Amino acid sequence: MSFSLKALEYEQVERLVGLLDKQLPLHGSGNFPTLEVSLEAMVRAVKQTLSEQNVELRDVRLNGSAASYVVADSKSDTYNDVDLIFGVNLGHPDSFKRVKEAVGESLLKLLPAHVSKARLRPKMMIDAYVNKMVKVSQSNDCWSLMSLHNKGGCNVELKFVDKMRRQFEFSVDSFQIYLDPLLYYKEHAHMSMSKTFYPTVFGVSLYGDFEEAAGHLKDHLIDTIQPEEIRGGGLLKYARLLSSGYTPLHPSKLARMERYMCSRFFIDFPDIDKQSEVIEKYLVGHCSDSRGAVFCARARYTYLMVLHRIIEQSTVCLMSHERRQTLRFITQAACACLKVANGSNGRSKRAPSGCPPDPRKCNTRLTTNATTSAITHRKSDYKKDFKISPDAAPFVPGQYYPSY
Repeated sequence: MSFSLKALEYEQVERLVGLLDKQLPLHGSGNFPTLEVSLEAMVRAVKQTLSEQNVELRDVRLNGSAASYVVADSKSDTYNDVDLIFGVNLGHPDSFKRVKEAVGESLLKLLPAHVSKARLRPKMMIDAYVNKMVKVSQSNDCWSLMSLHNKGGCNVELKFVDKMRRQFEFSVDSFQIYLDPLLYYKEHAHMSMSKTFYPTVFGVSLYGDFEEAAGHLKDHLIDTIQPEEIRGGGLLKYARLLSSGYTPLHPSKLARMERYMCSRFFIDFPDIDKQSEVIEKYLVGHCSDSRGAVFCARARYTYLMVLHRIIEQSTVCLMSHERRQTLRFITQAACACLKVANGSNGRSKRAPSGCPPDPRKCNTRLTTNATTSAITHRKSDYKKDFKISPDAAPFVPGQYYPSY
């Protein structure tokens, strides 16, 4: 498939500048301080340390929901996290080690000036600020990922890619924006940007046609190619798009596409422990508590019931008891969210089919500890931790509540 480059318009470049200039807190563990850094400072620091580690760098791109935010012409569009792709050569035997060292060195450089660095080492910085690391080393798939922790859920994911077999799930998240021209402009230009004078910044859609993918983003349409190639089938992202008001571009192909997604999901996550773990992590990463516990519970409930519907109607690759086990987990997780959404005023509404009519009859235990919001799976016990707003409005099941 061929990918066409598209020069961004002034308004899009302006949004990109605002994104790069935004101060984003990166939270460390223990006594490590919170790093208040801009994305531009992060990119420049990583580029410099990669050069010091003799790692060949091709380009830097903005990827995923942050890139979609820049491309979208609607100011209401947001992003869940920031994906930065550093195109590197990982052919050297020590390449992965050098990349990891470079990230640790970058974090050291970004520490506040008053912090003593004498006893700190790159590995200590990795342990303190990186909450997820992935390494893939295959002939046609060679890359690594390090996710920098943000308590609000807006993590900064640094991807170091030599070759990646699949870099997108759906057309609306297939955009990548080349950052090098803008970084060069900001370093060397002596004039401020205007509608008649701004750098040429290119974007690309890995879906294929840039304008077509941008149209899908504008009109909230869902389309993809070969979903069976996506890890997890793109099922969790697909459910989130549906719960956010997106509609399939080709309704006639919907049943077949959903079957492919479910089949790939259960191939990659074959047992209930892996399924519950990946669903819980997805909820934590994409439905944060930044807009309040009750709003978050409503968004999660809507999402889980959409996911329940897809799996119930489109799963053909599981034994009946395995399918019921997965649906039971999703139902009880949704009931926990429903109880949180209604629990602040003691009123409960009738739940839709698939969830017990009274949330108090769900097999759940809830606390009001605000330090965590993850649904914790412990055999058949599902616990939900939230801080309840005393004046929250009751939640009406079945009513549309936007996701994130």
